[in-house]
Amino acid sequence: MAQWQMIQRDVADTLGEGTLWSARDNAVYWVDILAPALNRLSLDGGTVERWAMPEPLGWVAERAGGGFIGGFKSGFAAISLNPLTITPIGDPEPDLSYNRMNDGKADANGYIWCGTMDMEEERDSGSLYRLAPDLRWQQMDSGYRVTNGPAFSPCGKWLYHSDTSRRVMYRFARTADGIADRQPFIRFTDADGYPDGMTVDADGHIWVAHWGGGRISRFTPDGALDRSIALPARQITNISFAGPDLDRMFVSSAATGLDATPHDGGFFEVDCGVRGMPTNLFAG
Repeated sequence: MAQWQMIQRDVADTLGEGTLWSARDNAVYWVDILAPALNRLSLDGGTVERWAMPEPLGWVAERAGGGFIGGFKSGFAAISLNPLTITPIGDPEPDLSYNRMNDGKADANGYIWCGTMDMEEERDSGSLYRLAPDLRWQQMDSGYRVTNGPAFSPCGKWLYHSDTSRRVMYRFARTADGIADRQPFIRFTDADGYPDGMTVDADGHIWVAHWGGGRISRFTPDGALDRSIALPARQITNISFAGPDLDRMFVSSAATGLDATPHDGGFFEVDCGVRGMPTNLFAG
């Protein structure tokens, strides 16, 4: 196939995000934060389903025991599909009514890492949280305008997390208690756009979506640009490897704030030539 193809659907995403490969369902999930909705692309037949959500939904993570945990504007909740059931767990920021969840995923230890942000993108009120299997959460870092990521190195030593508004990706050292030693790792220029969602491949390279840059890029474990793949949507938001061999890549985008083209808000499959890492499951 060509280096990319757009998945045919009847609707474009206002703010596509949170791509997630489910081996259990042989499907790729992703959210449309502002619709709000949860999408599912079946790899069995290529059908796309869409569930309306009651409020902005930033991400979903699969639970080892079935179903999902979702990051809503109002906090963490358990989600089951068919029929749709949403059970609140708790809100880490009950005093910050202007914040919402933005991006998150589970790590190899079964914890969920996720970020919050000011919906108006005016305050540095966002934080990075960790949700434990016992459903207790902990603030791990703070002072973000727009949180994005996280991603985890295959070796287990590093956690990557971005403040999109500052055009910087940070690298944290993983510790027994969480994370330490936050350091700027990759900086985007004006021409790059803004670093959005990310994932890591089996070689330990980091793939980053360019919001406002119309592409995805692969960086080495040392932070050097390896290559980029141009896409026809301008606001690229998130990336996930999928398929039984983890050799298929899916990429989300957004149409919010644009005089949209036929590709803005589209969902794409990209031929990147490398394999990804298995999806981690939440242990709670």
